[in-house]
Amino acid sequence: MAGKGTGTPRFLPALAALNAMLALTFGTFAVHGLAPGREREWILIGAMFQLPHAAAVFALLGWRRDRAAAIGAWALALGSLVFAGILDLLAMGAPRGLAALAPIGGSLMMLGWLWIAIVALAGDRLALFARGHARRSAPTPGETPG
Repeated sequence: MAGKGTGTPRFLPALAALNAMLALTFGTFAVHGLAPGREREWILIGAMFQLPHAAAVFALLGWRRDRAAAIGAWALALGSLVFAGILDLLAMGAPRGLAALAPIGGSLMMLGWLWIAIVALAGDRLALFARGHARRSAPTPGETPG
């Protein structure tokens, strides 16, 4: 559902759907297939972050169909995949050193939300960047030129 010019016609919604499927798959496996313990907790924490961020990507694509919103949505999708994926791998026995990469995913999610807040507050002031036009669009009714 991404708009024209966002560079994400199919890939971003597909990644969000993949994130949701992985969160459900690993979360279900953790609850039904693992005994309580560290590994189960890691997977459930990953799913707790991954699933709502997948839904958020779809909400963002419906909210604004421009490059500015897509940048934030990509950060959320990739960040949640990296964060949860690393926790899932650790739970499956990957080397503990891999845990050092989990903050990359968390940082991407935080930066994505910060960017979305900036986009929301800026409104059409990001039109030049968001739409890639050579000149700024006129302010919307009720908005002061800025």
